[in-house]
Amino acid sequence: MQLTRLVVGLGLALGFMATAAAQTTMRISISTAQNSHQGVAIDTFAKEVEKRTGGRYKVQTFYNGALGGERESIEAVQLGTQELAFSSSGPIPNFVPETKILDVPFLFRDKAHARAVLDGPIGQELLTKFDAKGFKALAWAENGFRHMTNSKRDVKEPGDLKGLKMRTMENPVHIAAYKGFGIITTPMAFPEVFTALQQGTVDGQENPLPVIISAKFDQVQKHLTLTGHVYSPCIFVMNKAAFDKLSAADKQAFVDAAKEGTKANRARVDEDDAKGVADLRAKGMTVIENVDKAKFVAALAPVNAEFEKQFGKAALDKIRNFK
Repeated sequence: MQLTRLVVGLGLALGFMATAAAQTTMRISISTAQNSHQGVAIDTFAKEVEKRTGGRYKVQTFYNGALGGERESIEAVQLGTQELAFSSSGPIPNFVPETKILDVPFLFRDKAHARAVLDGPIGQELLTKFDAKGFKALAWAENGFRHMTNSKRDVKEPGDLKGLKMRTMENPVHIAAYKGFGIITTPMAFPEVFTALQQGTVDGQENPLPVIISAKFDQVQKHLTLTGHVYSPCIFVMNKAAFDKLSAADKQAFVDAAKEGTKANRARVDEDDAKGVADLRAKGMTVIENVDKAKFVAALAPVNAEFEKQFGKAALDKIRNFK
């Protein structure tokens, strides 16, 4: 009897050891805080991966640029030194140039339009462009519509932007557009932005409300204008070789987990957008809400003509008119 118990006990112990050994740990990182729309995305993703693979895969989550800024984490995923990353579209065109088109100013009418484009054939086709660059793009998620903040003055029309020194993402389309507004552009990785604003190295920055709130930019910026000038997607990317090693069922589990992460992420963006203005006003920011967007669009006419040459009017209209 005791021998049987011993054998069963040993069998169970070995079974547990095998399970523990079979568990693969992967890492995913973001540049923003855990309590943010991006934090919600990766926390949900990690939980779903573990659940959907029966605990065989565990995803460790890193926040606040702990593993480097967005560009560095995308590079690390491409090289395979990090398995996963969640990033805004900021640095993505440097790796997958076809995604540049999404960063064209005033391309999307609203969040519903942007989400429909990304979830539909246009967005899904773009996801396939990552394969040849060493990535598996799991799903599009969301950063939100970007707005302008600065420490100098209220921005009510495009002329008010002239001469402001603004931090921009390391993104060629954004840089070209902001120069069109007369902004002095300063590309910079996100983890450096707060200090640069605090020290006055730059006058301002532009980001969606969920980022402005979670990064506590109200502490170093007085003026906010709801320009909504660019829609900023986010994306879940995985190292292609790491993805290819998964079984068919596990591949599906990772893709489905990313879709769940996207749902949670978009819900949080909606929540932050709904309460963000009142929240930031309460913290002392002046907020210009009713912006004459047509003036901002008109100010970018020369830049937009360049974008039409670069991307093709038909490709831009296909996105603009997507129902």
